[in-house]
Amino acid sequence: MRQPRRITDLDAASATTSVRKKLPEVTLAFWIMKIAATTLGETAGDLFAQTLKIGYFLTTIALLLLFVVTLVVQLGSSRYHPFFYWTVILSTSMAGTTTSDFLNRDAGTTFLSGGATSLGWGPQGLGLGYPAGAAILVSVLLAVFTVWKATGTTFRIRDIVTFRGEALFWSAILVSNTLGTSMGDFLSDSSGLGYAGGALLVSGALAVLVALMTLPVVPNVLLFWIAFVLTRPLGATAGDFLTKPVAKGGLDLGTAGSSAVLLAVLLGLVACAQVRERRTTASRPTEQEPVTPQPG
Repeated sequence: MRQPRRITDLDAASATTSVRKKLPEVTLAFWIMKIAATTLGETAGDLFAQTLKIGYFLTTIALLLLFVVTLVVQLGSSRYHPFFYWTVILSTSMAGTTTSDFLNRDAGTTFLSGGATSLGWGPQGLGLGYPAGAAILVSVLLAVFTVWKATGTTFRIRDIVTFRGEALFWSAILVSNTLGTSMGDFLSDSSGLGYAGGALLVSGALAVLVALMTLPVVPNVLLFWIAFVLTRPLGATAGDFLTKPVAKGGLDLGTAGSSAVLLAVLLGLVACAQVRERRTTASRPTEQEPVTPQPG
């Protein structure tokens, strides 16, 4: 007679995590999709705020509402759906772009595209500048992490399976994407490095983080969040390089054309991720073998 399999606490935790997983595994494909989404967030945010002349203020309000809608769908899902997850990432990237612009910039022609002389209705920028805007965003991000730690919720995204954990995770994502936009715009516009120089600097910093992953003294969770912030300025500088005029060091491809190409790339990557996730889900056993607890 076949003996019932003995289950351990680790087995139970793994089974629960696999069933309830809401966030993706952090792989090379994850980072490629993150950079694609953040670059699209930069070009799409500029498309609405500047090219279509809706303005920083109204675009920020609209994109924050879009973020709430996509987040509600993600939180209501019972498991990980690549399309839901990356839609929220994209919405945070777009909202982060215009929120950063609203905080840091004014309505001066320096930041307008296509020869526009004004943006849309409403206040068009607080003009705080990149240092002050970054200081505010860093403070907000630290506050989110402080609350997160106080709740006792894990920082490891593959182990986040609760509503509270997800809510904290997405709050940190929104703020970090906004902070990353400020960093990218500072590198591109104010540091003197230009778009290519800013992208090279951020790429070098990311390479250092990859090297630090081999050192056990540096927690991988900390490296993940630093990398998550840094990939945003990489996307911001790449987006600016694609869309800004040649006279400013860009390729002058326009926000509409660049956004369309990047959207097609991101949709293709999400479709591949969706196929992989379905295969992974299909390979999991649908019925669990009866388990009899054993003493000791």
